[in-house]
Parts: sequence; C-alpha cells; structure tokens
Amino acid sequence: MKTVKPKILYYGTPVILLNTSNEDGTTNITPISSSWALGYTVVLGLGAGGKALENLMRHGECVLNLPDPSLWEQVERLAPYTGKDPVPPFKQSMGYSYQKDKFEISGFTPAASVNVKPSRILECPLQLEAVVKHIRMPEHAPEFAVIETEVLQVHAHEGIVLGEHHIDPAKWSPLLYNFRHYFGLGEALGKNFRAER
Repeated sequence: MKTVKPKILYYGTPVILLNTSNEDGTTNITPISSSWALGYTVVLGLGAGGKALENLMRHGECVLNLPDPSLWEQVERLAPYTGKDPVPPFKQSMGYSYQKDKFEISGFTPAASVNVKPSRILECPLQLEAVVKHIRMPEHAPEFAVIETEVLQVHAHEGIVLGEHHIDPAKWSPLLYNFRHYFGLGEALGKNFRAER
C-alpha cells in the first residue's frame, strides 16, 4: 500500500448535466461529477463562483440529466465553457470561456420540464426534475457548495424501464467520471439481496 495525494478525488461517479435557469429564463447546462442519492434526495457538489450555483441561489429549481456513455463527446464539448459573463479570473486561468447557449455548443436538444422551469436534455436516458432544499458552504472548503435537492419527477427513456416503475440495471449504464476520464459500466458482477430483479 502507498500513501498518495491526488489533485482531485473523482474516484468514479456518474456525470450529471445540471440544468438551471438564467436570469432571462434560458437554461444553463453545467457538467458536474459530484453527487450522491438517498431516496429522492440528491446531494450535489458545485464550485463556488460558477453560474450554476448563482442560478440555484436565485431560482432553486434544476434538472439533473444523466447521460449514458454514448454521449461523452457531447458532454466534453461543454467542459471548457461557463455561463458566467465575465468569466471569473480563476476560470480564465483554467482555460474556460463564456458560452451562453450550451444546447447549441453541445448539440443536445431541450425538452420542456413538467414541474420546474429549466429544460431537460432529451438525449439523456434519465432526467430528474428537482428543487433545492438547502445550500451550504463548508467552513473548511469555502470554494465549494453542497446543495441538497428533492427530486419531484423522474423521466426515463422507455428502453431502460422495467415494468412500470423500475430502471433496468442491465440496460441502464451511466457515464462515469473517473479521475478526469470518461467510462461506462463493465459487466454485471451480481446483485444486492434487496434488488428487485
């Protein structure tokens, strides 16, 4: 065993395309890879100073779009852009530039949401409409925000639905972000005793 200190700890989490509402009612898309779910609560991690956090603080609704591995190139097209104008110096130093229309730059298609204002992304097999319940800036890491959301509605492509209300794990594969590289799932290894399939 070796003690290491990686620059980041993106140890393999699903990519989320976080849609939020801009001041003018348009939708901003922010790729993120820090989240976890418990029931219908999804907790997100965002960098402070970005457009997504600004939007969520002003208008607490969002859509969590989960792409599959086939969409990684479209996700990566979004990566060097921010919806923040002017671009904050810390983002400029990392190579970001401003882009207002993220749908245009990515080639994704907007779809109207049912319960929230931001649009969904049609191509993503899972789309979760949610509202913000709590935003916290950790004292030990004020450059980040922890956002608790409540999912109001789940939209799923028919091809990954099993029966009426279950996502088929044999057909759904999230796009994973693993130490700044994109991956899909490998072969199934088994199932938990509580699995419904």
